[in-house]
Amino acid sequence: MSKVSVILLCYNQAQYVEQAIRSVWYQDHNDIELIVVDDGSEDNSREVIRSLRLEGEFQYLENPTNLGNCASFNKGFAASTGNYIIDLAADDYFLPGKVSKQLERFNDLGDDYGVVFTDAELVDEVGHSLGTHMERVFKIGKVKSIPEGFIFAELLEYFFISAATQMIRREVLERMGGYDDSLAYEDFDFWIRSAKDWKYSYLDEALMVLRKLPTGMSSNMYGPTDPKVASTLMVTKKAYQLVSNQREKRALLRRIKYELRMAYKYGNKEYLKEWYELYRECGGKNPVYWILKSIG
Repeated sequence: MSKVSVILLCYNQAQYVEQAIRSVWYQDHNDIELIVVDDGSEDNSREVIRSLRLEGEFQYLENPTNLGNCASFNKGFAASTGNYIIDLAADDYFLPGKVSKQLERFNDLGDDYGVVFTDAELVDEVGHSLGTHMERVFKIGKVKSIPEGFIFAELLEYFFISAATQMIRREVLERMGGYDDSLAYEDFDFWIRSAKDWKYSYLDEALMVLRKLPTGMSSNMYGPTDPKVASTLMVTKKAYQLVSNQREKRALLRRIKYELRMAYKYGNKEYLKEWYELYRECGGKNPVYWILKSIG
């Protein structure tokens, strides 16, 4: 039987972390290793987590200060022993059967598949339904079907995966050296670095619940002071070094043009210049007039 390590990251999520932990305990797969990492919480998250250790077994790591998601995940990953890894935020939770169903999919796939991802139910801070992740993806219209296999170009062009739903083959993360802890968020970098070498498979079922909170990481994704903007630029520069054909180059240019539009929309003039320089370096032509006007 395959062992699955769930690395649960918590930062000031006292009102949600118990449900997240119990959702792991209630899975029907019998070989799950739960590792909880508290990233310097300033609310009573630590007290909630410690009290739950009286009910069930799990590893517990406490950061004395806030290190960020990437560094905290890497600490949990270093302590893990599972063949497959799930990165779980403390404000999300699993639905029944998530782990076993994703393992079943992996068992049907070849060893060149590194990630199985799924759909997810979305709720607000009080639990009201907001539909599903893939409903939103299709409504926006960037994709008409969910790509599978080697999908580097597709992931470079558009973020259609909910990273929270992923089950990852351990070898993928070992080859990568874990997450890049110099970044403010991990999703884009993980996709770019893994998808060149590993295939992805989509399981068309909502197997977990994601809370869309006003303070969530995506709530201020392009604000002028948001450190995720710098991280996105760094990862896109990494992707430029990995592009190997015209399909990938076109996807890269579409990604850069999208980031240019966002930088302009949110008034990030410093990053607007950097995105424009990267756009030209990658062979981009015919920039829209307002780009030139803004950086001229």
